[in-house]
Amino acid sequence: MLNIDNVLLSVNDNILFENLNLQIPDGEIHVLMGRNGVGKSSIAKMLMGDKNYQVKGHIYYDDKDITNLNIYERSKLGIYLINQSPMEIEGVSNASMLRAALSQREKVDIFKFNKELENVCASLDLDKSFIHRDINVGCSGGEKKKIELLHMWILKPKFIILDEIDSGLDVDALKVVASSLKQYYELYKPSILIITHNDTLINTFDDYYVHLLNDKKIVTSGKKELAKEILNKGFKEITNEI
Repeated sequence: MLNIDNVLLSVNDNILFENLNLQIPDGEIHVLMGRNGVGKSSIAKMLMGDKNYQVKGHIYYDDKDITNLNIYERSKLGIYLINQSPMEIEGVSNASMLRAALSQREKVDIFKFNKELENVCASLDLDKSFIHRDINVGCSGGEKKKIELLHMWILKPKFIILDEIDSGLDVDALKVVASSLKQYYELYKPSILIITHNDTLINTFDDYYVHLLNDKKIVTSGKKELAKEILNKGFKEITNEI
């Protein structure tokens, strides 16, 4: 599915990662962990094609070299990012954006489209009035995360990047978000890359791989037990042991 091949990632001539390599096969869940400022979110932005980042090396998705593709082109391929602070877009409603996006690949049945929107809102404990509200405008942090999940359910991406989606959520909102993501994964089996500082969300899933970032590279990788070890010992002690 995704292959980051020997990438040097930089921004404003500041090197963030050297010889970065990561493979995420179809249907697998991978987790990036590391201290604040190590570059986790930069990897997410790189994968979406943020023009502020310079990439030397190659990024492949479904055996296609996407290194030089822009955000729109990557989105059309089924790559989807939910970040920790979803942006507000005034003057564009959730329904109109989603309908326009879907119409690029299929004919939209308005009745089925509206019904699916209402059903997803109900599953997310999100009032259906949000369907026709401007995207994320005037919304709380928890509402924004739910709205991004609403978009996910309608657009049905094959590769999902979650950049600290669990940050700033209260207990109830986190349960709803985690349940929705697990349900989506079990139904569609996408590949998922999760960036997080804790194991509350990732423990929703039965199996996943963990990669620890430090000193401009992935310093160690393992399965879910590695996340527990990192959280028990801390980043400093783990990196000193490597």
